[in-house]
This record gives sequence, C-alpha cells and structure tokens, in this order.
Amino acid sequence: MQRGRRMAFDYGDVRIGVAVSDPDSIIISPLKALKAQDESLSTQLTALFAEYEPILLVVGEPKHLSGAPSAKMDSVAVFVELLRQITPVPIHSVDERLSSVSAAGKLRSSGRDARSSKDLIDSAAAAEILEAAINIERNRT
Repeated sequence: MQRGRRMAFDYGDVRIGVAVSDPDSIIISPLKALKAQDESLSTQLTALFAEYEPILLVVGEPKHLSGAPSAKMDSVAVFVELLRQITPVPIHSVDERLSSVSAAGKLRSSGRDARSSKDLIDSAAAAEILEAAINIERNRT
C-alpha cells in the first residue's frame, strides 16, 4: 500500500463530514464538518488539500439497503465533480450504507448525545467510510 494520507467525505445536503488518515493509514481522524451550501466550500476544500496533501480521496456512495442507488447520488456526483475541478488527486467511491448509523452508535456509546453532535456524526461517518476504503486497499495488495 502506497504511503500517504487518504481523505474521505460523507456528503450531505447540509453538512459534509470529513476524515483524514495519517501517512501510514493507521490512524483515522475525523475533522470539522463543512457546510455543504457555504459559498467558500471550494476554498475550504482547497485549504484542506494543501494542509493534508492527500494521495487519495474517498467519497461515500449513498445506496439503499437493497444496494440500489439512492436519490442522493445526483448531489454526490455534483460534489465529486467539484472535487475533480479542485484537485487532480484520484477519487474513489465506497458504499456508505449504515456509516452514519454506526458512527452515531459509537458516539452514543462514548457518552455523546447524537442529536447535539450532528457535525461529529457526519465526520465520524466519513471516518467509517475511510476505514472501509483503507481495508479494501489493503486487501488488494
């Protein structure tokens, strides 16, 4: 597995969860969620890429539990196109089914109230997505 940071996004119409790995992809850290409709979203993303210098971006692919694409796929596709305009870094998608549910459960078990921790849930979901992507990458090599 190539050394370098990986960054994941859990796109939502209100918030975008963000997580990043260390260069060895051992530690995954949730970052502050971004506001999806913020006029400075491109600038914020550019700043994240400059700070962390990821070698791979991962975006959660919203699917229904049946595996069929959800209606949210169109807005995620627009977000992926924005990423492509900002950076030449490769972008992969990973099935995000139940990532938010899992993230909320982990926050509850750590004593946090899921309702007051929506930003944390989105970024924790991005961390779940990133963990899945790293596991897939490790299993391919």
